Amino acid sequence: MLTSKKLLTTLLTSSLLLFTACSDDKPQQTRKAPPPLKINTITVKKEAVPIWKQYTGLTKASSDQDVRARVSGTLEKIYFKDGQAVVKGQKLFKIEQTEYIAALNAAKAKKRQDEASLDLAEADVNRYKPLVEEGLAPRATLEQYQAQKTGLQAAIAGDIAKINSAKLQLSYTIIKAPISGHVSARRVDIGNLVGQGESTLLTTIVKTDPIYAYFSPSQSDVHLFNKYRDSDRPDVFIEVAGSQDKIRLNGFVDFSNNTVDPLTSTISMRATINNKDGLVLPGTFVYINLFLNDKFEFLMIPPEVIFNDQLGSYVYLVDENSTLKRADIKTGYSSKYYIAVREGIKDGDKLAVSALVKLKEGRKVIATDVTETEGIQAILKKNKLIPEAK
Repeated sequence: MLTSKKLLTTLLTSSLLLFTACSDDKPQQTRKAPPPLKINTITVKKEAVPIWKQYTGLTKASSDQDVRARVSGTLEKIYFKDGQAVVKGQKLFKIEQTEYIAALNAAKAKKRQDEASLDLAEADVNRYKPLVEEGLAPRATLEQYQAQKTGLQAAIAGDIAKINSAKLQLSYTIIKAPISGHVSARRVDIGNLVGQGESTLLTTIVKTDPIYAYFSPSQSDVHLFNKYRDSDRPDVFIEVAGSQDKIRLNGFVDFSNNTVDPLTSTISMRATINNKDGLVLPGTFVYINLFLNDKFEFLMIPPEVIFNDQLGSYVYLVDENSTLKRADIKTGYSSKYYIAVREGIKDGDKLAVSALVKLKEGRKVIATDVTETEGIQAILKKNKLIPEAK
């Protein structure tokens, strides 16, 4: 162990060396300010902006028809492939016709027989009528022939009805598409007996153009919608959730339920969507964007330029000295495309919209105005959010 004298000597020596080292240091140089940051800005402006509300919903076929056998018989032919598109009136199935052709021919033969009897009855009436008038034949015989004539006329009317019925039954053996749409898989194969005691389900057809999209806004949203909408058939467009290819289809709202769901306080609404290319099938989960109005002015900014901390929401503006400054804001209506600012910025302010992670209050910048390409109106046009004039 070191003695106390040696320990003291060691400490004095170390202190001397430390003092000497510190005395040799050069004064620290002043750190240079960073060069101006190059950023893009947009000029904010209070203006009329189309207001859209987004909801989630499900699509449903605009028509869903069961195709059934209306007469009994053996299924003889199938004229379609499972899943194909068909048009209204297109042949789908054929049921054996022999029995129904025979019934039609029998009804026609019965009519010809009754027509021949009617001709004879008319001849008898025409022959006896002048004889009765001259008193050469009894009136009872004439009346008998007249009754036969009337009865045969009624029988022929019945024959015509039976012929029409037989034709109808025969027509049912050729089963046609009741609507245009996509046919499902066949439910019965060739050779099976169908329609025996029941209207056998053969297939189904769904109509997907147009296609319906059902959604359920809240009761308060519906009141807001009814208050501010400017059309009896407001515009909508749907987007398919999770699709790799961007699918957007336009349509309009044509139905709103007249009751509120007591469990969810929502009201069911329906949009009719143009789906001529069949891009969306029934049962698809979609985003439904509902247009409200474009007559009210808002000061809108892109949502991605807004920062948040413990003090609230804020953005960075560029002042007249090309310096960044923080502006605390209060927001209002919002969507994924824009947010309304109620307080904190004003018309003509230059809003920083790029290099967001490098922005810092007081930093000098070189700003390039990109309002024409990245401003709110440009965003609206890019995303087709400006409804066409009606």
